[in-house]
Amino acid sequence: MKFLDEAKVYIRSGDGGAGAVSFRREKFIEFGGPDGGDGGRGGDVWVEAVNGLNTLIDFRYQQHFKGATGTHGMGRNRTGANGASVTLKVPVGTQIFEEDNETLIVDLTEEGQRFRLGAGGNGGFGNAHFKSSTNQAPNWANPGLEGEEKTIWLRLKLIADAGLVGLPNAGKSTFLATCTRARPKIANYPFTTLHPNLGVATVDGREFILADIPGLIEGAHEGTGLGDRFLGHVERTRVLLHLVSAQEEKVGNAYKIVKHELEAYGGGLTDKPEIVALSQIDVLDEDELKKKAKELEKACGQKPLLLSAITNVGMLQALRALRDEIVRFGSEEQDEA
Repeated sequence: MKFLDEAKVYIRSGDGGAGAVSFRREKFIEFGGPDGGDGGRGGDVWVEAVNGLNTLIDFRYQQHFKGATGTHGMGRNRTGANGASVTLKVPVGTQIFEEDNETLIVDLTEEGQRFRLGAGGNGGFGNAHFKSSTNQAPNWANPGLEGEEKTIWLRLKLIADAGLVGLPNAGKSTFLATCTRARPKIANYPFTTLHPNLGVATVDGREFILADIPGLIEGAHEGTGLGDRFLGHVERTRVLLHLVSAQEEKVGNAYKIVKHELEAYGGGLTDKPEIVALSQIDVLDEDELKKKAKELEKACGQKPLLLSAITNVGMLQALRALRDEIVRFGSEEQDEA
């Protein structure tokens, strides 16, 4: 399945059905009077967050969604049927924006959450509605009201507990593949990962969701490389695991490049708890490892974890550190509630 995290969609709710102009015509009933029924209501346009989706690819093939028009009223005081509604099914974590792509309409963060994007038009009144003591035979009816139409943007921000960040080839995809059942593409060249990947990690009987995003390079906030738009997928995470490859000549500088891009992006990413790890340590000898670990500690202000996904060194400690931060974050949320 291809990954798509932004889509432009046109929606239109259904028009209301027109009221009917009708008069009762029966033998031996001299004054039958008006009996035109009301029109039915037009169909609404809804959006719903559902489980089992993690991409907006369906909206590449269908961009127009319209509610059905209400049925017109009929004689003998028969009201028209309401038009069928239409529902856009999106992944949990989808945000809906107005056409300017800036004004937020709704943020769907829970499975089953629904929101009405466009209300169907009301049905028109039939001529029976207008009967009065002074006008016992009205010969007019109301047309149905028009539905609402607009163009909206869908933007997906994946919901995960922890996010992996770092330069290209920092070992993020290998880390994800080692501790989860996810199978991202892994190769020895930059930008192997072209879209975010999710995986469920388990440590000491507790599960949490990991998100791996494409690597950042210097100038990503200005559009260099793949840019920084994929950082939106780690905005909702509770903790970030910042991987710095031991193969980097200057690990301190590598850390600062990614940190600068996180600051330039904003979105509260620099306020999240950060765990720093020196990855791919299997390529270094002991002296070189100590030197680079010390350099990275000086750059980030904390003692980095040392790990190698290939040899499974330090993986358990990294997962436990992530788990502890996730549990702590959850406890703080409960205390605030």
